[in-house]
Amino acid sequence: MKLNIEKSWLNQLEKEFNKRYFKDLIYFIKNQYNKKVCYPPSDLIFSSLNNCSLRDVKVVIVGQDPYHGRNQANGLCFSVDSKVVNPPSLNNIFKEISDDLNCEIRKKGDLMDWSKQGILLLNSILTVEEGIPGSHSNKGWETFTDNILKLVSNNKNHIVFMLWGGYAKKKDFLISKTNNLILKTGHPSPLSANRGYWFGNKHFSRCNDYLIKHGYKPINW
Repeated sequence: MKLNIEKSWLNQLEKEFNKRYFKDLIYFIKNQYNKKVCYPPSDLIFSSLNNCSLRDVKVVIVGQDPYHGRNQANGLCFSVDSKVVNPPSLNNIFKEISDDLNCEIRKKGDLMDWSKQGILLLNSILTVEEGIPGSHSNKGWETFTDNILKLVSNNKNHIVFMLWGGYAKKKDFLISKTNNLILKTGHPSPLSANRGYWFGNKHFSRCNDYLIKHGYKPINW
């Protein structure tokens, strides 16, 4: 597995790569990918960084770990390959966007276009073994991605951070609340959404209103 990471991130994260935890993490990940079926494909592990440079970030959406089914994960949180059926959580995201912005329900599950608009679609854990959610937790990814959140918070102003569900909400301590907007709500999974913790959050209009207010181009959701 090669650490081919976009230059603006590489320059800021280079110190992390030399730390013991990261070397141990990469050793573990290489062994897992050699011995087992893991996702996303190895060349897409850092897709969230490679398709949204640090200088372009204006929104951060925090996920937990990749989808663990075949051909689903593509390195962007909540996103799936366009050839597979959208997971229920993703469809609930699209329904809320439609209700919030009074637009047609999006069908395309590949969120690369969001990434290209300046949305950092960051899972806390960047890899997973097939069929076993959370299988690569507590191996070092959380330390690495927490540092990414702190990096964005410390080096950028007026960023919208979207924290969906209990796991993501716990990351709010990493983010400066002075110069950023933190939007928190329930997870878009059916279990949470059907209990009333997701629909009606209006995160997407609130995000765009904030971006416009601070001179950014709004997101075409």
